[in-house]
Amino acid sequence: MSLVNLTINGKAVSVESETTILDAAKKLNIKIPTLCHLHMDEINMNNKCASCRICMVDTKKGLVPACATNVREGMEVQTNTPRALNARKTVVELLLSDHPQDCLVCEKNGNCELQIIAQDLGVREVTYKGVKSDLGIDTSSKSIIKDHNKCILCRRCETMCTEIQKVGVLSGVNRGFETMVSTFFNEDIDKTNCSFCGQCVAVCPTGALTEVNNTGLVWDELNKADKTVVVQVAPAVRVALGEEFGLNPGVITTGKIVAALKLLGFKYVFDTNFAADITILEEASEFIHRLKEGKDLPILTSCCPAWVNYLEHHYPTLLNLVSSCKSPQNMFGSIAKNYFSSKIGIKPKDITVVSIMPCIAKKYEISREELGNDDFLDVDISITTRELAKMINQAGIDFLNLDDESFDNPMGESTGAANIFGATGGVLEAALRTSYEWLTNENLENIDFKSVRGIDGIKEFKVNIGGTIINACAVNGLGNAQKVMDEVKSGKSNYHIIEVMACPGGCVAGGGQPYHYGDYDKIKARANALYHIDKHSEVRKPHKNPSVNNLYNEFLGEPYGDLAHRYLHTYYFDRSNFFECEENLAEATE
Repeated sequence: MSLVNLTINGKAVSVESETTILDAAKKLNIKIPTLCHLHMDEINMNNKCASCRICMVDTKKGLVPACATNVREGMEVQTNTPRALNARKTVVELLLSDHPQDCLVCEKNGNCELQIIAQDLGVREVTYKGVKSDLGIDTSSKSIIKDHNKCILCRRCETMCTEIQKVGVLSGVNRGFETMVSTFFNEDIDKTNCSFCGQCVAVCPTGALTEVNNTGLVWDELNKADKTVVVQVAPAVRVALGEEFGLNPGVITTGKIVAALKLLGFKYVFDTNFAADITILEEASEFIHRLKEGKDLPILTSCCPAWVNYLEHHYPTLLNLVSSCKSPQNMFGSIAKNYFSSKIGIKPKDITVVSIMPCIAKKYEISREELGNDDFLDVDISITTRELAKMINQAGIDFLNLDDESFDNPMGESTGAANIFGATGGVLEAALRTSYEWLTNENLENIDFKSVRGIDGIKEFKVNIGGTIINACAVNGLGNAQKVMDEVKSGKSNYHIIEVMACPGGCVAGGGQPYHYGDYDKIKARANALYHIDKHSEVRKPHKNPSVNNLYNEFLGEPYGDLAHRYLHTYYFDRSNFFECEENLAEATE
């Protein structure tokens, strides 16, 4: 591709011919504000929606949107002329004229891009007065709140949902003043095929899409004298929470998180990684069983609730392939209530299990009735990394100056393999470490399966296990999962095991993590930190975890046995009726 020479604010730059003015400016470290633009090279996303018009720049041919205008030879661009600055300010003032003025109590206060741009442009009053939209708030789901009145029609959520995740729940509807981004027939989101992956929340620049805030529920439980409140911390949380307190992405804050949770009042602070190790013992056993039987292959991992929900809606005929293992979150809850409760001499109903997760789909997951028994669910409350930061701030805890503390036992001991669950490919790598040794009865010396690392959307590799070539695949992002599942459904796939994570990059980029807005350097830093923990762990194979082995000896018996199935496994549902309704409607209107 040929190079194009141009100047931006008088500075010369040479870029490839298909480059936008916005990207050319980045090479000169010239900042042009945007609201609608999503540019994520790592997942080949560079949309040119140009709906917000915040990025207007001045050229000899007039004002143009920098995000959607390609460079030309000899082009002269000015980003800060009075005309360009006035155009941006006018657009922001128009957006604010139809925007709720509740910044102080908004969930995105301090993280709102509209708020930041308005401040940078010096907007101090709402110039344009008039009628405001009153389009309602959708609070139907356990995971996502959709406030239509705060939507600025940037269409980022639609781009993420439709083009990247291929779920297709969100789209622009109506016209004129009634225009909004909503669901099919403006249905409540819990009545759609939404996977609750939260990637729409992750990219929304305002408070139009936020997670359901469960911090109040946690405070209530902590203040109940008759409840023993235990908490579990997912692996991806420990390498991202620090960002909420000014630390760089990937800084490991495990010890400080434990200390903060104890100060918040949790009776026991445990590690989801303990349950991740259990997950591998169960999933590896299930994989080996299917491999020997030669049926229900490829086995599909089931740790990600958004992926499971997506599979139930889109590929119900493949539900026999998904592992019956509960996610680590719910395995932990089941063990806490059915095993740990007896060890401390209390009834399961008197334990409240709280989980700290990088994911908002986990909020939906814990409400699934099959994940528990008739008397109680496995997990009572799930909050995100961001919500934990809010609680720490509410309590006035000086997080950065806390002394490190350790997880409580017996559910606080884990292996390095459990940590890498938070990165795409991590579950697969951990499962192969155990599967190899169980199938061959040999010690696996080189335990790093680096072929499944990194944030490529689809990663394939082969491994020789005792003379059998295992074809493995790690997928991240539901759009990529669709490609692989279509191959599986058509019978063209030769995989034996497939790991799927709904979020591009894996749990480190979950919808409940500190906002990254498409900055995949942050995602890589978080993932690299998890691999660092794994590399420097004394024990790196899940089946070598002493506390997990004690659990099986004292309570569960054999992995994949009867008691293990009772407490650690689940079942799934065909949720495709939504599509049948669409098809029937289409036929009726033809």
